Amino acid sequence: MTTHAEEGALARCRVLVVEDEYFIADDMAKALEKLGAEVVGPVPKREKALALISSGEKIDAAVLDINLRGEEVFPVADALAAHGIPFVFATGYDASSIPPSYAAVPRWEKPFSPDALSRALPAIVRNA
Repeated sequence: MTTHAEEGALARCRVLVVEDEYFIADDMAKALEKLGAEVVGPVPKREKALALISSGEKIDAAVLDINLRGEEVFPVADALAAHGIPFVFATGYDASSIPPSYAAVPRWEKPFSPDALSRALPAIVRNA
């Protein structure tokens, strides 16, 4: 349950959700919207995420699934990092599956609570 203080914690923040599992993406989007975020996507494919980033679409933060139907999301992570956009990995993979260059990126292991993830995102956005 979202507290009154948490509501609006992501107000005016545009959060890109890159997730290929429809129900997980939908749950994440709903949790983020409860906190006032405007969800960009969700997008299930790496190419679409890269196109959104390169188009100049305003993105304040992102949640990235690592495996998008057999394609790794790391090129999206590279593009976000190049634009100074903070992101988290939401994945079933363990830390050893993540390249060392992303060791400092927060990683949320599936299954996780979309509400807990969305509540943690404001701190990531503020600290970017």
